[in-house]
Formats: sequence, C-alpha cells, structure tokens
Amino acid sequence: MQPPSATGPLDAAPQAPGVPDQAGVTGAPGAAAARNWKVLAATLVVLVLWASAFIAIRGIGDALSPGALAFGRQLVGTVVLVALAVWRRPPLPRGRGLLLVAVYGVLWFAGYTVVLNLAERHLDAGTAAMLVNIAPLLVAVAAGAFLKEGFPRPLMIGMLIAFAGVVLIATGGVGVHSDPLGIALGILAAVLYASGVLVQKVALRHTDALSATWVGCAIGAAVLLPFAPQAVVEVAAAPTPAVLAMVYLGVFPSAVAFVLWAYVLQRSSAGATASATLAVPAIVVVLSWLLLGELPTLLGLIGGALCLIGVAWSRRRPRLPRG
Repeated sequence: MQPPSATGPLDAAPQAPGVPDQAGVTGAPGAAAARNWKVLAATLVVLVLWASAFIAIRGIGDALSPGALAFGRQLVGTVVLVALAVWRRPPLPRGRGLLLVAVYGVLWFAGYTVVLNLAERHLDAGTAAMLVNIAPLLVAVAAGAFLKEGFPRPLMIGMLIAFAGVVLIATGGVGVHSDPLGIALGILAAVLYASGVLVQKVALRHTDALSATWVGCAIGAAVLLPFAPQAVVEVAAAPTPAVLAMVYLGVFPSAVAFVLWAYVLQRSSAGATASATLAVPAIVVVLSWLLLGELPTLLGLIGGALCLIGVAWSRRRPRLPRG
C-alpha cells in the first residue's frame, strides 16, 4: 500500500500482510522504549488476531455457508469501521480514488473472503494459512511486471523456493483434512489477496487510508448482499458459537486488527513489521492443533515452510558493492 499523509495512528494505511511501504517513525530517545514495547504488544495482538481468523473460519464448519459467513463478517466489520470513521471524519474517496477503492473492496473484502471461507472447507487451517501467505510474493512479482519495479535476484530465487513449496503441498501435503480442490482455492485466495493489495496501493495515492478501508469494506458487504437472505436463515438456525465466531471475525481480525496494524506501521520499520506476519502460519498450525485437533501432513509442513522461506528470501535486499 502507498503510505498516506497521516496525522494520527488511525489515519495510517491498514497494511496487508507482507507488503512493505512505509518507513519507520523515529522519536525522542526518552520515549523510544515506551513506544517500542507498545508497538511490540500491538504487533503480537495483530498476528494472533489474524491467525485466529483461520481457526474461527475452520471452526464454524458447516454451520454457515461461505457466502453467508463472508456477508455477515463484512457487515459487522463495516459497522465497526463506519463508527470509527464517524469519529475520525476522514475525507471520502472521490473520482478515480473511489473507483479504485471499489475494485479493491470487490477483490479483497468480497472475493478473497468468500474464496478463503470455501477453501477452509477443503483445507485444514494451517495449510490454508501457508498457501495464503504466498500473496506477498505474488504482489512483488506483479509489481515487477506492471509497476516497473523489476525482478531482482532475491525475488526470483524466492519465487522458485515458494513454487517448490506449493508443488510439495499439492503433490504430497494432502492429508485427511485437506484435498486438491482446497489447495487450488487456497492459491486463488492468495491471488485475490495480492490483486486487492496492488489495487489498494494505487487507490491510496488518491484517497485517505481510513476512508479507503471502511468504504472498501462497505462495498465488499454490498457485493455480498445476494447472500443476505441465506445469511439470515443460516444465522437464525446456527448454534450460538458459530454466530459469535462470525461476529468475532468482523470485529477483531477485520476492524480491530486493521486499526492496530496502522498503529504499528506508523511507529516502526515497515519491512520489519511486514516480516513479522510470516509468523502467522506457525501460530495457525499451533492453534489448529490445540483447538481443532488438525495438523497438515509432514510434507505439507515442509512445503509450507518452503513457501514462507521463499517469501522471506524475496524480501532480501541485494548487497551493495563496497567501494
């Protein structure tokens, strides 16, 4: 995402995992220590919230269908974010900025959410998280091709490593809780995620970050309106834990996590912060094992590790010649 001109922690761009774009903010030495521990705490909360989303989606199971769950989540998230926007009163997107925000909302808040929900009906949460986290690499590749950012050697090496990981998951990582259709859907979710991020990067050159977020979420909810009647019926019949999980997804992994992520990005190095999101799949695997009794296969774990290593390697900066 493109860094906006922020005046406070809620005006910073709610960054997607793995996409660096904002420099760290330095302050007085006396305040640095206090700021650092707050940033660390906020980062840990964000990582846990994002990891918990995979668990909540998987845990809902058949109680709510993918479309109904996506609509309910985005509706709840929109309510929270609109309340925040009413408080902060950022300027509304206009013209080209509004069009780009609309595309971003369709790709990310609507398309990605539905596909991820569907993927987790065919994948364990850990495998889904590992596949989705190739999105930063896809963003880097697309930026090199379409935004003229080039293809540095670390990117190419990282891409090959991650591709090997995906191949390993697809050929030997399918266990009792996963199937090939789920792997295809997980990769599609990563593509939609990456596409949404790329559009948002351009959108934030034309509009305020908080506005882009709440308007994008609202547009995503609007696109998902055809699922509203189904959501009403299913929510009425669903067990209370499933309904609470849907509300949780909208309030915490969506709205709260985005706000905290903006706070972190404004106060620390974007590169270091984005790299921290590579811990999300590991957290998901542990939580999935503890709460759902699910684990990827050994080959799936190795393939997932290769995906994350590939993403991490792609972020390496080429060494400058000494002289």
